Amino acid sequence: MRLTILGGGGFRVPLVYGALVGSEITELTLYDTDPMRLGVIRSVLDGLPPGPRVRVAEELDDALRGADFVFSAIRVGGTAGRVQDERLPLAEGVLGQETVGAGGVLYGLRTVPVALHIAERVAAVAPDAWVINFTNPAGTVTEAMASVLGDRVIGICDSPVGLVRRAARAAGTDPDTVSYDYVGLNHLGWLRSLTAPDGRDLLPGLLADSTALGSFEEGKLFGAEWLRALGSLPNEYLHYYYFRRETLAAVRAADETRGEFLDHQQGEFFARAAEHPDRAHALWESTRLEREETYMADSRAATGGWQRDSCDLDGGGYDRVALALMRAIASGAGTRLILNVRNGSTVPALPADAIVETVCEVDARGARPLPCAPLGEAELGLMLQLKAVERATVEAAVFKDRDAALRALALHPLVDSPSVASRILGAVASGA
Repeated sequence: MRLTILGGGGFRVPLVYGALVGSEITELTLYDTDPMRLGVIRSVLDGLPPGPRVRVAEELDDALRGADFVFSAIRVGGTAGRVQDERLPLAEGVLGQETVGAGGVLYGLRTVPVALHIAERVAAVAPDAWVINFTNPAGTVTEAMASVLGDRVIGICDSPVGLVRRAARAAGTDPDTVSYDYVGLNHLGWLRSLTAPDGRDLLPGLLADSTALGSFEEGKLFGAEWLRALGSLPNEYLHYYYFRRETLAAVRAADETRGEFLDHQQGEFFARAAEHPDRAHALWESTRLEREETYMADSRAATGGWQRDSCDLDGGGYDRVALALMRAIASGAGTRLILNVRNGSTVPALPADAIVETVCEVDARGARPLPCAPLGEAELGLMLQLKAVERATVEAAVFKDRDAALRALALHPLVDSPSVASRILGAVASGA
């Protein structure tokens, strides 16, 4: 099998390559618009155990042609774009974050046109390829690409699988043996059951055990009282919604935004690794570890400050999901994964073509969402509002429609005023 990675100069590419060692992928094609970054990542890969043959493509169509799978992990505007996405909303007193709130909408507006172009080129030169989208905001981008590729684009995220594994360990069970009910949108989902091999739902017992809840990330973020009131385990990104005052205060009090940290950190890494290619892998590993240790630092600061567990620092998750997804499609052997796919009838209140994040059955035909229990009013309400934001973002990006962009920003639960939304759009237009 042949895999193409778009955004082949991305920092996380070595994780994907490492997961491919010993797999059915025989050729890996890398494509990136930044040749310096791509060269550095090639040097990092040289320090890993030998995997599939690596080829570098200079043109998009050449990268796509002949691919069985296309992994899209692009960052339109680079980390400098992320800095702006975060700082402009913060200047207006609302949350700035890569995928959540106004920052996520701004990132989507910039990214959707590029993602649509990629989808059109895949349809033209590699119509049999499956596209695996990891480009953020993943739900919005996957929905845009699905308008061209239909069910042949599948979005992935590492947050849900991390939540399941942490919850299973906290409940005293092997994560590889449990089944689960998870539903929502990307970065807006809930784990609502966790079933042991003997059929017992472990979640009620876990929610009742404050000590167990305090042993893993989501328990620390949300607190036992709130989790018991919800009756479920939310995706970590829901901390921005449930504790918006605390997270905004922590972000505003920080010396730098997450985007600024990554902009400085990655800039230094790529510069040093380009100068010392023989040390590229060691530099990458130390940089990766620091990146994982500081993940969601603002939310952890808002909940008293605590360090991530060592088992959550390997940086894996989405790479393993991507490999499991590719294997299931290529072999036809069924597996179940939490993925971003078209809704169908899974959530009746949403359109059939809306992208949701839920448990799917995967085989040679692709990924199909499984039926799930009805959503509560609170969860469904958030999903409906955020889906309206995602769809308005796509409409604004495709048609250059300022009214749609204003709706996308102003309707977001974390943006508290149409006037604020209008000023943010004005700042973007002026290049502030």
